[in-house]
Amino acid sequence: MKIDRIIFFLACLLAPCSTTHAKVLRFATQEVVKGNTVSVAFCSPSIVRVRVSPGTATPAERKSYSVILKPGEKLINSIEVKKDNDNLHIWSYNIKVTLNKVTGDIVFSNKEGEQLLKATANSLTPCEKAVDSGKFKVSQTFLLDHDEAIFGLGQLRDTAMNQRNRHVKIWNNNTYISIPYFTSEKGYGLYWDNAGRSSFDDNAQGTTFTSEVAPYIDYYFMYKDGTQDGVVSCIRDLTGQATMFPLWTMGFWQCRERYKTSDELASVLDRYRELQIPLDGIVQDWQYWGCDSNWNAMKFMNPYYINKVGDKAWAKYLPNDLKDLPTQQQPRLKSPEEMVSYVHNNNAHLMISIWANFGPWTEQYRELKAINALYPFETWPRKRGVMPYDVFNPKARQIYWNHLTNLYNMGIDAWWTDSTEPDHMEKPGDDDHMTADGSWRSVKNAFSIVHNRGIYNHQRAMKSNRRRIFQMTRSGAFGIQHYGTFSWSGDVVASWAEMKNQIPSGLNYTLCGIPFWNTDLGGFFYWEFEQDPKNPALQELQTRWMQWGTFMPLMRNHCSSPMVSELYRFGKEGDWAYDVMKSFIKLRYRLLPYTYSTAADCVFNSGSMMRALVMDFANDKHASRLNDSYMFGRSLLVKPVTDAMYTWKDKDKRGHEIYPDTRKAAAPVNVYLPKGTKWFDFWTNDIHEGGQEIQRLCPIDIMPVYVKAGTVMPFGPDVQYSNEKPWDELEIRVYPGADGSFTLYEDEGDNYNYEKGKYSLIKFTYDDSQHRLVIASRKGKFNGMLRNRKFNIVMVETGSGRGDRPMKVTKSVDYKGKEIAVDL
Repeated sequence: MKIDRIIFFLACLLAPCSTTHAKVLRFATQEVVKGNTVSVAFCSPSIVRVRVSPGTATPAERKSYSVILKPGEKLINSIEVKKDNDNLHIWSYNIKVTLNKVTGDIVFSNKEGEQLLKATANSLTPCEKAVDSGKFKVSQTFLLDHDEAIFGLGQLRDTAMNQRNRHVKIWNNNTYISIPYFTSEKGYGLYWDNAGRSSFDDNAQGTTFTSEVAPYIDYYFMYKDGTQDGVVSCIRDLTGQATMFPLWTMGFWQCRERYKTSDELASVLDRYRELQIPLDGIVQDWQYWGCDSNWNAMKFMNPYYINKVGDKAWAKYLPNDLKDLPTQQQPRLKSPEEMVSYVHNNNAHLMISIWANFGPWTEQYRELKAINALYPFETWPRKRGVMPYDVFNPKARQIYWNHLTNLYNMGIDAWWTDSTEPDHMEKPGDDDHMTADGSWRSVKNAFSIVHNRGIYNHQRAMKSNRRRIFQMTRSGAFGIQHYGTFSWSGDVVASWAEMKNQIPSGLNYTLCGIPFWNTDLGGFFYWEFEQDPKNPALQELQTRWMQWGTFMPLMRNHCSSPMVSELYRFGKEGDWAYDVMKSFIKLRYRLLPYTYSTAADCVFNSGSMMRALVMDFANDKHASRLNDSYMFGRSLLVKPVTDAMYTWKDKDKRGHEIYPDTRKAAAPVNVYLPKGTKWFDFWTNDIHEGGQEIQRLCPIDIMPVYVKAGTVMPFGPDVQYSNEKPWDELEIRVYPGADGSFTLYEDEGDNYNYEKGKYSLIKFTYDDSQHRLVIASRKGKFNGMLRNRKFNIVMVETGSGRGDRPMKVTKSVDYKGKEIAVDL
């Protein structure tokens, strides 16, 4: 729509009218209050945008790095407007907005008229810095109920779940992803649309967002049906739906800092296959490009990867820690292309580290410097002349992709987009540096989304591209789920205290509408331990973190040097650490039909994989505020064990076992089971009433997991990699006690045909009163789809067997794509 037409419609809205309802055919209205223009626009019936700008003119549009939905784009019916002496009322069929024309206060209510949130005092103060001339320091205060719990604000690396009574800096760094968004237990969300240096404060005066630079106040209020799922669906409408990751990404990943040669990486893969430890991904970390001056060349220039050890012409590229190694024997893999092929031929996939900064020896550095697209910041590695690039410059993003195609054309499967805060040792004056989009202080928090979106868009534009884009990034932003990207929690410390921090950090991050997240399993820096994988205290932490990883959206093992974290480093068959970790990886693979279908629910139905308990149990105030438990999908309640129970550590950081045989120890863990349902112990099938805290004995091979009554859950085959066997014989578990359903999703596994409707859905519906499971007719189809299969149905009870192993089958049915009713 042209600008003059927009102004015309706004003028119509501002024309005098009576106090009777006036049907409005468009989506926005505005009012001048106290010298500021307050603009209210509905993007959809459930999403309202509010802008407060100085003066009487209609605020000009501004760039949003997260929001892609346009005002009115999903507004099926017109909004309605009513004016009276003091108030302007605007509403859709989900939200009512009342603007006080005297005070400027705004009340957001649901369709029943119940107040949800009130916006009160605000300010716009001209910026003093010349680089931000014409813009304002802005703030907006909101009033919440006294005892109202709110969540979100990103990954803050602490134990807080409820974000009341807090001061939060909105300025990203390694391990800390701050997002100016919160959501209430009432079922609404609020996004403060500013990518610059900001803060969140909740105190006796109210709940306030402040940003140092903005053209005006700009925020979005979201409310659909009073549920967190409703709010998340609004976020996905506003910022973009999540993208489907390949099936293999839902398996197990092995990673460490770092594999120093291609032969070393291949030998790790060999060992996993030899020991029959399931594996789908392996990661090549930094310095495959060589020394720090050649940082992030996006080429294999390290002599150890290209069979150039001993070649004087290539010696300058050797990293410092490789210069004193004995002369290399004839390598098994003589080129990076051979390494990629070797990984693929062994039924695995390769992720590679790429950064957002460049060393002075690289071609990228020279090209970016020529267009003034390098930031003069001190970054890591320090004192090597390495500089971040200006992601806000489209020419710079094109240069980045031009060089990344070297790795893309090799067939590398996934990108580890590291240091996307970016790493920055701040000094005075850095905030004033001008990017292509404005001062650094005004845009910095959008760095990660712009960088990852640039890679995503360029790869999607490649005519030959048939692989789903999979990017693991160290930072994040509102809406990053739309660009084939998930965040990991950064370089965290291997400790029990850190593990406790990670649970609420991940839950609050995913409550910001971003469904895919994980941590380095075991942590990254092992400073608190003697860095020996045979150290019992370290083994207990690693084992518990690996157990938790089984129920994360992605399961990836990692560590920093000199620690090594491959499973076989922790022991051998018969040793408790090795056996337990391997058993949980195998469980991860049996859960693949459930996990992959849950991922599809995120993509097609705006679902969430890690579900903070406020999502499903908002009416249980005890459950909804817990910071140590969550739902994995809609069926599994998980509570990671976050305390040492069977080992202790001495002053020299050495670990010792408390009991003669750790396998036989069984200390209790307190678990709260939310009310409103019954819960099955995943391991024993014992049934517990909700609304109570119980003690669960947790030997080293048990982490508390409970299954919600009414669950229908598919279990897959025992495999070594995700597509080793077809899902032609699935175990379908029914946990009675309530009605329930589950939809099994399948597609081709790793291309974008799912966007064209090439996938299938099979819905299982359980009627508890009749003990009947109905398997609906299959919907959809795709190339390679199974036409016929067997479902082994288990009516779960005490004697059915342990949850991580095949259970006693109640009935088996042959399914040919047509509806079947099974009485159990």
